[in-house]
Formats: sequence, C-alpha cells, structure tokens
Amino acid sequence: MNVNPTSQVRPVVLSMAAALALAACGGGSSDTPAAAFGFDTSGAEKHILITPGESNVISKWNEIAVQTAAVASSPGGATPEERVAGPDVTTMQLAVYDAVIAIAGTHKPYAIKPTTAVAGAGEDAMKAAAVEAAYRVLKGLFPSRGSVYEAAYTSDMSAIADGDAKALGRQAGLEVASGMLALRANDGRETALPPYVPGTLPGQFRGTNPVNRIAPYIKPFTTHSHSQFRVAEPYSIQSEAYAGDFIEVKAIAGPTSTSRTALQTEIARFHTEPPGSFWARNLRQFATASSNIADNARVLAMLWTAQSDAGGACFESKYFYNFWRPTSAIQLAGTDDNALTLADPAWLPFVATPNHPEYPAAHGCASASAMEALRSFYGSKNLEFDFTSTVTGSTHHFRQTEDVLEEVRNARVWGGMHFRTSTEVGVEQAKNVTAWMTQRYFRPAD
Repeated sequence: MNVNPTSQVRPVVLSMAAALALAACGGGSSDTPAAAFGFDTSGAEKHILITPGESNVISKWNEIAVQTAAVASSPGGATPEERVAGPDVTTMQLAVYDAVIAIAGTHKPYAIKPTTAVAGAGEDAMKAAAVEAAYRVLKGLFPSRGSVYEAAYTSDMSAIADGDAKALGRQAGLEVASGMLALRANDGRETALPPYVPGTLPGQFRGTNPVNRIAPYIKPFTTHSHSQFRVAEPYSIQSEAYAGDFIEVKAIAGPTSTSRTALQTEIARFHTEPPGSFWARNLRQFATASSNIADNARVLAMLWTAQSDAGGACFESKYFYNFWRPTSAIQLAGTDDNALTLADPAWLPFVATPNHPEYPAAHGCASASAMEALRSFYGSKNLEFDFTSTVTGSTHHFRQTEDVLEEVRNARVWGGMHFRTSTEVGVEQAKNVTAWMTQRYFRPAD
C-alpha cells in the first residue's frame, strides 16, 4: 500500500461537539535531485527529491550500531553493557562525523579534533576513519557484542587499499573514538532512581513501572541541560481547551468509533512501529542519497544528535509534569470537575498506549527534531521522500518536512495516545532544541 496522507487529510479541526472536518490539500512538485542538496538558500527554498541510493560506509555502520545497541537485555538483569540505544548510537555518529570531517575540512568538528595531520588525505582516508571510529566506539560501549560488528570491521578495512591514506584515516578514527568515549563517560545513566509511584489525583499519570525514566538524567550532547527547554505547564483539566482535546480523542480513537476513517486508522497504525526501528531505518536513507562521505556523516550526526537532545528534553518535561493519558482521562472523567467531559469507564484506544506520561508527545519531539535537522542540512523544507512502517507494510509519501509533523500529530490523536495540544507542544519543544543545536554545531569551517 502506498498512500500520500498529507495530500488527503488536514489536521482535525474539532468543535466542542466533536465534529471532524477533513479537507484535501495539494502539494508541490519536486524539481531538484538530492545531489544538488539545495544549499543555496539566497532565493526561494528549492524542492529536493530524496532518492535513496546504495548502502555506503556511513549508512552501513549506522545500521550496525543500531543492531548492536538493540541487543536484548541479559536474562539475569542489567549488566554494565545494558545501554540506552539512542545516546549510544549518537555517540558513535558524532565520532564518525569528527573523524571524517577532520579529513574533509568542510565543517567544524563537534568536539574532537585529531592531533594527526589528516586534512585533505582523501576518500580512502575518510572511509578508514569512519570505519575505525564506528568500530572503536561500539567496541568501547559493547565489548561483548563483537558478533555484530567484528566481521564487518575486518571486511570493510580489507576493502580499502593499503597505503598512507588508509593509515592516516585509521589513526584519526582511533583518536576521535577514544576522545568521544572519554567525553561521554559517566553520562548520568547510572543514576539510581527511586521506585515510581503512580499518581492518584485527577490529571496525574497512572502507569506503573513507566519506561525511559533515566532519559532526563543522561547528559545532553548540545544543550546545557534537558530542563533548559522544559515546556510550560499543561492546561487545567477544568478548562475548555482540555475538554476540546478530550472530546476529540474520545470520539475518534475508540475501537468502535464510526467517525474514524480507514485512512485515519492506517495512519495511526503506521506510526505505532517502535520508534527505535522506525526512525533509524527511515532516516538512514538520507545518508544514501549522496555519494559524498562527509555529507553523509554530517546528516546522520545531525539527525541522531537532534533526536537525542530533543528526546531528553521531552522526557524531562514528561516526568516533571506526570500528566495522565487519554485512557485514564476518559475512564476517570467523573473526577475531573469538568462539566464538558463525560466518563466512559470501559473506554480504550484501538491501539496500545506507551507506558510513560502524556505531556508533551514524544512522537512530536522525535519527528520535529528530525525534520528540523533535515531542513537545516538541506537548506529547504521542501523535501520529497518516503517513509515505511513494518506495522502496516505501507509507504507514505511526503512533499515537505512539515507534512511529516502534520501526520504524526494526527496519528497520535487518532490512535488515542495523546491529546492534540500535547502533540503541538512536543513539536515546538523539539524545534527549539534543534534550533539551538544547528546554531552552534555542525557549522561550516571558517
């Protein structure tokens, strides 16, 4: 199934009577291939068609890193290697970026500049630097998971012609990886957290043993702290705005809803693939759309860093406010002291809700951070590309970065996981975090 949801649906506009208005909207055409990249933004933003290419050294080691970090936890419990995948893959991507960019010389390093003189050493040097940096970071973080990366390291190094360029690249990669591992040591994930106590008052999150509580304590990559971009307090559950969001979710997201269309159901399900696999796979294509090693290293470093810092900020806000999910809100509406909301003790969304507080929406944070990073990298919001989902087996086509945000906001409401305001706040929070990053990091060399 191949759908273009953003050309068929608009965001839901809901009255207090829960009337759903859907309208068609058109899209622009693409006229610039990905190789052109649209870096010149002196005039109108270009339309850029992203055409994924073959796997390369940058995209391959991103996939290896994701596979390495995603290895299931040991049956006996946590070990020193039980990691948080997002920040670990980000650490590897930043090491690859710093190692490659030291040779390319086009942009400023993130943090580590090798002492070895490697500038201008060439493409073989960049390949060797990327492989060495990726391998050494993964080996440092996951020493007992070599079955995932050792063979690839041997094969990829053997494929690079021996010589000074290869030797220089390996030295740069090793030096950067060592520096990056030292920089990220003791990053806060070892923080001992007290048992989580679910709320009992109206508006408070009711889940037990919620996930990703450690995220607010992991050191960010670019911001001062995850609380730096903490969102404003959520609206009162006695407010009309809350009631409007409540009525929208209740009407459209239940398993027997007659107001939800087949397309809306598909869109909601499309975005229920676990974020770790969904984003890693779909964003990897942007590192295959060019043959330029330095560009590929930079785009993945930007994407993973933006999502890591936006995700940390998002979960810091989530656990600071501990706002309840629509399921609890609808089932317990008799306690919210809002005359506009009606309880349904048996109500459940038609798809499962993640076990962490509602506000702000993490999917809003993930999507907006990625789209803003892409917009910065390409110099245009008019990117045309496809995303896939293993849940629906379908492909969604987007004509602009904002189309992704529109679809994700709708998906989380139509699936019953979030109130619309939360999705909008998550998007804005991530845009702010990513703007902070792009103004300070991954800048052109002087």
